[in-house]
Amino acid sequence: MSAPGGVLVIAQAEGGALSELSREMLALARRLADETGGMVEAVLLGENLGDSAGDLIAFGADRIHIGDGAAYTAYLAEAWMPKLIEVAADAPPAVILIGHDTMGADLAPRLAIRLGTTVATACVEAEFVAGRLHATRSCYGGAARETLSFKTGPCVLTIKSKSQAALDRNNGRKGEIVPLAADAVQTRVRIVERNVSAAAGVRLETAAVVVAGGRGLNGPEGFKVARELADLLGGALGASRVACDLEWCPASIQIGLSGRTVAPELYLALGISGASQHMAGCGGAKTIVAINNDPTAQIFKSSRFGIVGDCQEILPPLIDALRVLRDAKDS
Repeated sequence: MSAPGGVLVIAQAEGGALSELSREMLALARRLADETGGMVEAVLLGENLGDSAGDLIAFGADRIHIGDGAAYTAYLAEAWMPKLIEVAADAPPAVILIGHDTMGADLAPRLAIRLGTTVATACVEAEFVAGRLHATRSCYGGAARETLSFKTGPCVLTIKSKSQAALDRNNGRKGEIVPLAADAVQTRVRIVERNVSAAAGVRLETAAVVVAGGRGLNGPEGFKVARELADLLGGALGASRVACDLEWCPASIQIGLSGRTVAPELYLALGISGASQHMAGCGGAKTIVAINNDPTAQIFKSSRFGIVGDCQEILPPLIDALRVLRDAKDS
């Protein structure tokens, strides 16, 4: 589109606090709005949101539209859509940013259709070039990147986690808070039951250390060993798609193009081949250390350090050595 305006972020809160992905999207929105002279607006729907509106302002938003009530307890497209359309119509944005997660994958195309525009999913960067928005995302299974431009507006993008660096919190920022009535909406879909799996240990997306396993761990027992290593390092456990498909570990810890994106200080890849689809989810790690019994494995091309060997032979003595270091530190 040729006349850039403001940027609208559809934010999410977790446990009454602003999600990390929302903070990352605000940083991108702030940069885009500063380029065009527009405002950063945010919509937040939920229940018991606490001071999430203040958090949105502190992390870069200028105006907050907040709906706090039982009608928004759980995401339901039919219930949320009228409010999102209302906000977008009140001050038409040039760009709408939505997190690339389960909710975003459902919401973004629906919203784009209702607004008569198009959507680009899984974006990792966006910028205005000669007045038109250009969005970048992975393609060919993560082996390359493509840049898209838009003929219609507003431009709806879903943004991948860890693709942006959140701004530092600024408690001195001022902004406007606009309450949204929590109207009861008649929907054709009803949520009957929600089952939430409690994640054990450190959260994968925010962990400084991630220990990820693949086919080379040879089964569920290998992942128990990997979990022990992750716990010793104060990190989180992840997995490749093949390990999840084989049901050696839960799909919720899958890392890669079709899973989660992580960017830890240290990424330990255990028995992972290093396919481009997997590297799309961990390529942002500062240091990758790989253990694989195939010296030609692709993972070694992306690793700072590598060990050619069998994980079953290498991990037990490594864990024993880490225990000794831990006990010496505690004594």
